[in-house]
Amino acid sequence: MPSDPSSRAVTQQRGVPGAPSEGPPADAVEVRRSTRRRRTVSAYREGDRTVVLIPARMSEAEERRWVRVMLDKLAAQESRRTPDDSELGRRATRLSEQYLAGRARPATVRWVTNQNSRWGSCTPAEGSIRLSHRLQGMPEYVVDYVLLHELAHLLVPGHGPDFWRLLETYPRTERARGYLEGVVAAERLPQLPAARPGESG
Repeated sequence: MPSDPSSRAVTQQRGVPGAPSEGPPADAVEVRRSTRRRRTVSAYREGDRTVVLIPARMSEAEERRWVRVMLDKLAAQESRRTPDDSELGRRATRLSEQYLAGRARPATVRWVTNQNSRWGSCTPAEGSIRLSHRLQGMPEYVVDYVLLHELAHLLVPGHGPDFWRLLETYPRTERARGYLEGVVAAERLPQLPAARPGESG
């Protein structure tokens, strides 16, 4: 998601002192001050960090208060969007019936936090499917694709022609793969140095 155009004016970027202990750590929050902003405050996720856009005239106390407010607001929005394990199980059943004729029947489907190099995994012998927590907050069609991908592994272990034929019926396979490839590519980009006060962003 691109940054707010107003932050391209005089912009300061820095970690937030005194950020709340809940949610992202302090160094994962970046505040961008802009002279073009008068009253509005906004925030969005950018990879593993949160970007908060505020008016340049805002005091440090107001900044800290607004960072807490925006982190809470984002967390609330994401919790409403993120299905729990039981909802994942229901989605898996629906996807299996819709695209795999109901043949893939996992014993368990759950979120995990220890998968940082893959989006999902499957253990056919146990009938277990695990999705990386990094998918949380991504578009539903992307989560559905990864879930369907792992469901297909319950039927075909490898990634041969038979496996990809199972996914041909899902209309957003290529779009979802492109989205995930874009996320991986963005994570590999070097981080730009923070702008110094008085420099344009």
